[in-house]
Amino acid sequence: MIDYLTSNPLMGTVTLLSLLIAITVHEFAHAWVANLRGDPTAKAMGRLTLNPLAHLDPLGTTLLLITGFGWGKPVPVDPFNLSDPDKDMALVSLAGPGANLFLAFLAGLLSHLPFIHSSPQAFSSIYILVYLNLILAVFNLLPFYPLDGSKIWTFVLPPQLREDLIYFSKEYGLLLLILGLLPLINGQSLIFLIINPITQFFLNLIFI
Repeated sequence: MIDYLTSNPLMGTVTLLSLLIAITVHEFAHAWVANLRGDPTAKAMGRLTLNPLAHLDPLGTTLLLITGFGWGKPVPVDPFNLSDPDKDMALVSLAGPGANLFLAFLAGLLSHLPFIHSSPQAFSSIYILVYLNLILAVFNLLPFYPLDGSKIWTFVLPPQLREDLIYFSKEYGLLLLILGLLPLINGQSLIFLIINPITQFFLNLIFI
């Protein structure tokens, strides 16, 4: 990412800002839905805001600048404050990827405006914003702990399978996630081989 920022300052800056926007919207959505469902923990800790500084994780931000891959500060949620903990945790978890998808489609609509569509730099900036929001959304829907998908998919399973998957996810999810991110085929990781076609499907819908 640092090399990209120095070699192409304009697009590098656009990419960095787009990542900050995507992470901020993602974490804000978690905090917003948690508050709606009865848990004010995130709000009390100043996380119910669109200020990026409230959602930056020191290590995640450092890796973001160095490698282009990072994460935001997890939003604290106390399930004991939720009226229906299993269902509400799934909704809180879904809010982050859902907000990224919404922002991607909203930005995609803006790309069709004549003054944006006719400007290569403006269109490229919108495309980067859309692409990064899609990547963040699809990636977080994977059923690996600690990603949002681990809480979403366990909720939709039958109760007898739910506990087993929760246990397996917490025990091995992070390890599987790390292994899945290691470059294997033509320099690509297994996870990105999975999520790239899904991301491309949404890109085709947005930029039809």
